[in-house]
Amino acid sequence: MRDGIDLSILHARPGDVIVINGTLGDHGMAILSHREGMRFASPIMSDSAPLHELVGAMLDGCPNIRCMRDPTRGGAAAVLHEIAIAAQVGIELDESAIPVNSTVQSACDLFGLDPLAVANEGKVIAIVPQASVDRLLQIMKAHPLGKHAACIGHVVTDASRRVVMRTRLGTVRMIPMPVGEQLPRIC
Repeated sequence: MRDGIDLSILHARPGDVIVINGTLGDHGMAILSHREGMRFASPIMSDSAPLHELVGAMLDGCPNIRCMRDPTRGGAAAVLHEIAIAAQVGIELDESAIPVNSTVQSACDLFGLDPLAVANEGKVIAIVPQASVDRLLQIMKAHPLGKHAACIGHVVTDASRRVVMRTRLGTVRMIPMPVGEQLPRIC
């Protein structure tokens, strides 16, 4: 921990922006497709990577990040539900802003999985005040592990603590908290 920086899921506030450093679901789908012997035109590669240098740069350049979490077990969906419940807020995602590799999306469609609920091993989700999001994205995109960083949603006022997504069709769908594990533990 760094002096003066207090990262906690309790700190998420309405108006804050949700940022991720890259595509979702790569690790889980790489493992599942390998286990099932599935081959795709483009290979699915795990996103497993050490994030300490990226996270260090993020904290150095944007010390007012409210919280950071790694979307491993349960994927982004589980992390965002944990934040919403702890901070007593809602989360609103923008489907068109969520980065998902097209081959990973195809594999998820084939297996009936939501990329938001698939495990990641080289991703970090950060919650940051709106005023700092441009600076944070600049820092993240300057690092190889953050070159595909994107704002994927916002923290909103919602006493029900729901996680929802505005779809490409203009509708709103509930994002459920993942139950159980989509893949047996691998580590």
